[in-house]
Amino acid sequence: MSNKISMFSVNSYNIIITGGSRGIGQALAQGFSIAGANVVILDINPPEHKGDYQYFNCDLGNQDHIKAVLNRIFSGGFTPKVLINCAAVTIPGPSHQYPDADWRKSISVNLDGVFTLCREVSKVMIGLGISGSIINFTSIGAEQGFANNPGYAATKGAVKQLTKALAVEWGEHNIRVNNIVPGYTKTPMNSKSWNDPLLKKQRSDHTVFGRWAEPEEMVGPAIFLASDASSYITGIDLIVDGGWLVKGM
Repeated sequence: MSNKISMFSVNSYNIIITGGSRGIGQALAQGFSIAGANVVILDINPPEHKGDYQYFNCDLGNQDHIKAVLNRIFSGGFTPKVLINCAAVTIPGPSHQYPDADWRKSISVNLDGVFTLCREVSKVMIGLGISGSIINFTSIGAEQGFANNPGYAATKGAVKQLTKALAVEWGEHNIRVNNIVPGYTKTPMNSKSWNDPLLKKQRSDHTVFGRWAEPEEMVGPAIFLASDASSYITGIDLIVDGGWLVKGM
């Protein structure tokens, strides 16, 4: 039994988590730290809560800044075993009036930033022969059509396919690349819907469980994909949506 349990261990793993200062990313940072991992957070704002992790200020929509921060981290001897791309922006608006600036910002953070992080971290993993795991967070918005948020929908759909392409390319280096697909989760990003009684109920009723996810409910799936328990899994979409996508009438 102990050997089976140890498959899920992330003890002493070096893990980079983007967007780890709040919401799902914060829950992941706390969860992995409790599990014994060495966690580094990259975020534009400092963590809302103290924890056993390092924080680096990073503009995740600026590729040059991402590379500079990563160089700082790597030059200090931190060799990444796991990368979790959780940071994202959502900028709602009707598609026929969507401003160029909102479109570009969505792409720069949600897609360009994710690819830059995957590329730079994979260089280190490949160069050092590290069998690593990269976990990208997409959305049920990458699986179904949601109106009035074209930037978010397009970028999350792009990350879904990017993950699959990288999984195929980096498999020979024993780097696994997978997606976690969360449903509506009680986070600051979704506060507008959460605080609207009608929208909150509509989204709750669309799930099998009749409720939103708590950020902490993403920790278990992430530990699974980060650990040796998923050693033969790559290129998948692990859906954590409370049954949103499977529910019919």
